[in-house]
Amino acid sequence: MATLTLPKNSRITGKGQSHTLAGDKPGAGRIKKFKIYRYDPDSGANPRYDTFEVNLDDCGPMVLDALFKIKNEIDPTLTFRRSCREGICGSCSMNLNGKNGLACTTAIEDLKGEIRITPLPHMDVVKDLVPDFTHFYAQYASIRPWLQTVSPTPSGKERLQSPEQREQLDGLYECILCACCSTACPSYWWNSDKFLGPAILLQAYRWLADSRDEMTGERLDDLEDPFRLYRCHTIMNCANVCPKGLSPAKAIAEIKKMQVERNL
Repeated sequence: MATLTLPKNSRITGKGQSHTLAGDKPGAGRIKKFKIYRYDPDSGANPRYDTFEVNLDDCGPMVLDALFKIKNEIDPTLTFRRSCREGICGSCSMNLNGKNGLACTTAIEDLKGEIRITPLPHMDVVKDLVPDFTHFYAQYASIRPWLQTVSPTPSGKERLQSPEQREQLDGLYECILCACCSTACPSYWWNSDKFLGPAILLQAYRWLADSRDEMTGERLDDLEDPFRLYRCHTIMNCANVCPKGLSPAKAIAEIKKMQVERNL
């Protein structure tokens, strides 16, 4: 029987802090509870859950609005990433009531009951809701995510595409690298040291599908590996959680198809 052990200080122990709206009259406003994962590696303490009550009548409609309100008015030590607030940058990706998503585009009213917020699964935590993306970005860099060509560009001209060729990139270029899909994938949980994961493989196919790129063979060679590509078992968690409505599983299937066709 396999024995699984958790890293030091990874278990949630002890009772977290509770911040209630004691000054509000009972029944005044719409009160929502947020149960938020807290962890500070510098303290040496184990993670905990802190509970915050927020009056939704005095708060914006999105989860990120509630996090701002908590940080600005209740606990300034709460740590999370955010930037655009428009679902474009991917910074505020986190797990909301058990499902990965963006705090800035997730409406509070769409989450029933007490809202539990944790960092993205299966990533080292820098602090509170901030995961460490170092390995994820290194995997992204490994696929060389830029246009690669060998033929010279005609002087003063661009590398043009037909409308039909440009359409092949739809559903691929929109990826914002939020890592919601990869951290929802069981294969990535267990094999993230070798398996590239849904987000990076979708990005890989974005360049394979680009008619202007001239390194298709080399890109496919790099992906021809039992782990880098073939750990995907098409359970579709990636498509289920993608905040942009993309399907990394479809892109992965297209890469597998390209691998088969070139070996015929």
